[in-house]
Amino acid sequence: MSAPATERPQSRQSRQQARQRAITEAVMAEGAVRIEQLADRFHISVMTVHRDLDELEGRGLLRKDRGVATAMSTALVESSDVYRSSRQLGEKEALARAALELIEPGQAIILDDSTTTLHLVPLLHTKTPLTVITNTLTIMDELKGTRGITLISVGGQFYNWCSAFMGRMAVEAFASLRADVLVMSTSAITDDIAFHQTLETVDVKRAMFESASTRILLADHTKFDKRALHAMLPLSDFDAVVVDADTERSHIDRLRKRGVNVVIAKKTPREARA
Repeated sequence: MSAPATERPQSRQSRQQARQRAITEAVMAEGAVRIEQLADRFHISVMTVHRDLDELEGRGLLRKDRGVATAMSTALVESSDVYRSSRQLGEKEALARAALELIEPGQAIILDDSTTTLHLVPLLHTKTPLTVITNTLTIMDELKGTRGITLISVGGQFYNWCSAFMGRMAVEAFASLRADVLVMSTSAITDDIAFHQTLETVDVKRAMFESASTRILLADHTKFDKRALHAMLPLSDFDAVVVDADTERSHIDRLRKRGVNVVIAKKTPREARA
């Protein structure tokens, strides 16, 4: 007996959702895949791949560019937080542990939307009591109900690709606050300046920066090889720039000669096994 007509649309929707999850996982695993290859791999038409990618792009997970589905960042577009959260895990853990040593109980701290900063969140219970201020939904979800942590959320327009609230409302909210410490990361470092792909992010991070007494930048070694469009802040403006142990010595020596307080994070067991 065939399924009732009311069930068939739901079945098609379920298949589409499963296919889109599989496409997302495939592109994130490889970084970039040609659309024709996705059509062959999932036995669907190129037109169907385009429709799926349009929806995934609208959700901030992937993007299309010249016949290629990609999850990787470029100088103009940042990759999604889902993709970034799976990269440089050992380095990010090391940076987070080093940053934790710069935080004291009783402080009010601002955390940005970076996946590097997200690695700090599970460690914060060791420094309570704390007040945590953030515009990032994933951090809010992680910290809600955590004993000893007062959570202050900053709103605005929500952006799927970074799971964060941006825009004028967020900028004005941070401008009205004064915190002890800011912990943030960046997409790229060029000429010893932190850069990002989007002006919305630059505006919010600058507002965070102005609201904090102590500013800490977390940057793994890959950030020195990347480029982005919009200048954000010189590294010399930060009170500490935390880098991982694989950062080229030339970068560290140059920054220190310019008066930058460079902290080299110790390798984690995950990095040592790699």
